[in-house]
Amino acid sequence: MPSGKGSKLLRYIEHRLRVSLADGRVIIGTFLAFDKHLNLVLVDAEEFRTLKNKKGGAARAAIIEERQEKRSLGLIILRGENVVSVAVEGPPPPSSSSAAARVNAGGPGMARGAGRGVVPPPSATGVPPPPGVVPMGGAPMGLGAAPVHGVGGMGMPPPPVGGVPPPGMMGRGMPPPGMGRGGGGY
Repeated sequence: MPSGKGSKLLRYIEHRLRVSLADGRVIIGTFLAFDKHLNLVLVDAEEFRTLKNKKGGAARAAIIEERQEKRSLGLIILRGENVVSVAVEGPPPPSSSSAAARVNAGGPGMARGAGRGVVPPPSATGVPPPPGVVPMGGAPMGLGAAPVHGVGGMGMPPPPVGGVPPPGMMGRGMPPPGMGRGGGGY
């Protein structure tokens, strides 16, 4: 097992951490990731600041009032340069409510392939295609049967048979006219 800061921090992925920053703020959040600069990624993060107010004048002794301000931040990246200390607040949540379960939770609707594959004709399978699926050779829903100007179609001639482009046409990887080797230049 490799030793170093990286392997020690890996133990605490998905744990609840308390991170103290150089400016005195304290961030508490769920630890998601880190990098070689020790930048930290926290989710469900909350910031706690201690504010000090001086009350009273010069005649009386100064009374210092402290209050703590809380702010919800959500997903944050903490620059490693600002991190003073890291402490574990709590263990990772149970596996049923982990971050992976929240991300992969299904929503309403039906899953359907969105690729550009060819759907077999209904006669081959005996089952008609689902709504919104176009049989082979048909145009997708919302597009007419005619090609769209500037997309596909016959905008460019087919590649030459002999490998030599016709006069006036540049081939792939060839310099423009007048820029090549040999004659033809100015």
